[in-house]
Amino acid sequence: MPEPSRPWPGYREIPPRLNIADEVLEGPAVAGRGDRAAMLWRGGSISYRELRGKVHGFARGLKELGVSPGDPVLVQMPNSVEFATAFLAGVKLGALPVVVNSLLGVREVRAILEQTAPRLAVAEGSRAEVLRGLRGPAGVRTLVCAGTSRSDEVPFESLIHEPSDTIATTDTSAHEPAFMVCTSGTTGRPKCIVHAHRWIVALGDLNRYRLPPEPRDVVMATGEWSFISALGHNLLFPLRNGVACAVLSGRATPENVLEHVADLGVTLLHSVATVYRRMLATEGMEDAYDIHTLRGAHSTGEALREATYRQWKSRFGCEMYEHYGVSEYQLVVGQGARHPVKPGSVGVPAPDVGIDIVDDDGRGVPAGSVGRTVISADDPGLFLEYHGDPGRTEAARRGGVYDTGDLAYRDQEGYFFIAGRSDDCFKTRGLFLVPTEVENALQRRPAVAEAVVVPEPDPEIGNRVLAVVVPAAGHDPSAELAEALRDSLREELAHYKVPYRIEFAETIPKSPVGKILRSAVASGRERRSP
Repeated sequence: MPEPSRPWPGYREIPPRLNIADEVLEGPAVAGRGDRAAMLWRGGSISYRELRGKVHGFARGLKELGVSPGDPVLVQMPNSVEFATAFLAGVKLGALPVVVNSLLGVREVRAILEQTAPRLAVAEGSRAEVLRGLRGPAGVRTLVCAGTSRSDEVPFESLIHEPSDTIATTDTSAHEPAFMVCTSGTTGRPKCIVHAHRWIVALGDLNRYRLPPEPRDVVMATGEWSFISALGHNLLFPLRNGVACAVLSGRATPENVLEHVADLGVTLLHSVATVYRRMLATEGMEDAYDIHTLRGAHSTGEALREATYRQWKSRFGCEMYEHYGVSEYQLVVGQGARHPVKPGSVGVPAPDVGIDIVDDDGRGVPAGSVGRTVISADDPGLFLEYHGDPGRTEAARRGGVYDTGDLAYRDQEGYFFIAGRSDDCFKTRGLFLVPTEVENALQRRPAVAEAVVVPEPDPEIGNRVLAVVVPAAGHDPSAELAEALRDSLREELAHYKVPYRIEFAETIPKSPVGKILRSAVASGRERRSP
């Protein structure tokens, strides 16, 4: 199903001079959207004109505190108008906002501070204890806090001068650093990933292409904006498209998410498969809330599974789209309104995206063959560097491509299917096994809510196949259930793919963005046997 190489004039064309703050704030103002809601939350809203004024005022305040182009500025806040104001003000000045999760602990934050060396940080007062403990001559010197009354901190509100158009946006190249997202460092040294201003066009146009915005759209994500998927889909892309960004307050429980959808009139919801499965686990959840405004639900972070998709469509009615991305890019490939959804697939790449599937020698693989997912180093959406780590950056861009570390295959129609991380796949009895194939089969069983497949070392066959299952409501873990599941799998899977043992767990451990922590599963800490 070929598409034109350029869906509209100027698609993904990067101007030489570009600043993200102007792209998302000045464009809507020029287009006459100043009085429309830019952000909504329970109990309030802010218009594009008002948000633009706050950003201008806060940028002036930061400048008076000595923030200059190129300076890293740590932003550690929950989703809020204050986050949007601080982030965009820093970008407007040509500084480098470093966004980190608001709930990170001392070890993670210290490691990020050591790598990025910001002298000023912006935080929410009630969540600033970690930063307060890390202040000092070698660390953060100035702490700007929302809601603070401490004499050694700068109140966030005091920095917002009267709205002024006299604060000019720093003239930035499209290819120079704009912001940085940092991993939590759960697997070692944090990755501090630097993105350029061009990212807003390269990825923003993919967002517009995949699901063209509608004037009435209200977009909400359940993740923190410290994660690039939520930063783009929930904040920057809606603002650039001139539609409303909805802010989720509180935890992403099924009840709280659906209450926000109903109260704020959300039309596009971005979340992870775990949240959708929790919604489906409660009988009648689809009838308990008025969510008629919802025209699309989006899932990322972990495999959605065909069974989850079909249950959602059957019970909630609206379309569900899955997409695949990495922090070094954001959205790599995703389902959207231009192509029929193929359950289990993550969709068809948008035009002009430098994605390919290759073998270990870098050669493209034919349809149906599993290979490594790579992104062209020339794609304007790809990150610039790992801050302060040139060796890691060079290794990541070797051979003119960025190797995502994910295995995938595509079918004859061009749809992509993610097979899992290259280090998640393993051999058993000398044969290559892709865990997601077995996991998908398990989750098609009504008795299974979630499933993960991991290797268990065996001296004779290399690895045995072990499945850990979270039972669906109404199904108790037992040896009989485990054997019944294995028997049913034998009807559709090759014998070597059928788990030799199925164990049960109440939950499957996941990262803050919803990715399964397979190492924790394999260690057995979260499991219990029937």
